[in-house]
Amino acid sequence: MSEITQEQVAHLANLARIALTPQEIESLTSELGSIVDNVAKVSEVATPDVPATSHPIPLQNVYRDDEPGVTLTSEQALAGAPDHDGSRFRVTAILGEEQ
Repeated sequence: MSEITQEQVAHLANLARIALTPQEIESLTSELGSIVDNVAKVSEVATPDVPATSHPIPLQNVYRDDEPGVTLTSEQALAGAPDHDGSRFRVTAILGEEQ
């Protein structure tokens, strides 16, 4: 088992500004210890001749040709808008910006 202590978990929680109960600290100590142990196991078997992988099977993005099609008119797009100025959506100003 890893050498992670409850005091270390409590210290990390304090640094992260997370309030933990004693039961949560105990549970997280065990869980974090298990994670550290598993990472150590993987590090032991990882060798330079084995390439790093992010996924067990090769993936490839599937793209389609960009073909123009039928689109909405401005009137159709604005028909369901709660507020508009005739040609654009109107939204509430944010961050103290003036209209």
